[in-house]
Amino acid sequence: MAFAFLLSAFPLTFVETQYFASPLMIFDFRLKVFYTVAQRLSFTKAAAELFITQPAVTKHIKELEHQLNVQLFMRNGNSIVLTTAGKILTQYAEKIFQTYTELETELAQLNNMEAGTLHIGASTTVAQTILPKLLALFKKTYPAVHFTFTQANTDVITQQVLAEKIDIAIVEGAAHYPQIAYAPFAKDEIVLVTKANNQLSKKAEITPKQLLNIPLVLREAGSGTLDVIFNALAHIGINPKDLQIEIQLESSIAIKQYLLYSETATFLSIQSVVSELKYNELTIIDIKGLDIFRTFQFIQLQGKNTKLIELFKRFCLTNYNLK
Repeated sequence: MAFAFLLSAFPLTFVETQYFASPLMIFDFRLKVFYTVAQRLSFTKAAAELFITQPAVTKHIKELEHQLNVQLFMRNGNSIVLTTAGKILTQYAEKIFQTYTELETELAQLNNMEAGTLHIGASTTVAQTILPKLLALFKKTYPAVHFTFTQANTDVITQQVLAEKIDIAIVEGAAHYPQIAYAPFAKDEIVLVTKANNQLSKKAEITPKQLLNIPLVLREAGSGTLDVIFNALAHIGINPKDLQIEIQLESSIAIKQYLLYSETATFLSIQSVVSELKYNELTIIDIKGLDIFRTFQFIQLQGKNTKLIELFKRFCLTNYNLK
């Protein structure tokens, strides 16, 4: 009855009507408008994202403020900022969105439907080299499953899993948290590479001591790849502080571009340099006595093991080696 009154009191646009016609029809569109403005801190951007007019956004915010008897945004020059009440509402809106997503997924699974919403994450190397193909195949196989995808370094992805913003992720790195369940996904090797046909590339193998004289391009702090590299070097007596680090960059793609225009070397996943090795753009330098292997891992919160998460994990394991 209250919901019917809400709809009659505030006539809806076509887009809003479509929104309420979704499985989550009990969700107030006004809260969705607020949350979008809060994320973008722009009425104009929120209107474009929601496919409604800017006056409609303003109207919804004013009505929500009137309904709650609080001010949600304040003008700060040409921009807007959240008030204390706005920040509180943002936190609860996130929880409400998550709860309704979980509800929709569980109801679909009660009917043995392979449907619902899954929040997927991956550390940078995995996201750039392995997951694009798997995500495309997964969507093609299970079109009723909607998913979001987040890419960041291992530390950031892990924190988002802990914060329940990501349901399942694949990461590199050796850090372990008791709140997180870890499961192996795939093996990987990290190799030292440099631009083909430079002075460094003429050295097919070097000693660990020679590595100390080579300018390096490495991943940023917080990278799982960097953690694995430093741990492996420590085992052969090399202190990371003694390395000649020329620059640190946030992705394998950026590092490879830097290599092509410098006399540096880097440690990268063999997965990320397959094409460059094939076309003789990069070459591998072996380090005597050093082999760096690691396991990409699935991570998820302990006890959070839905059918949809298991479906995605099984799919990845089954399809990873398919060409």
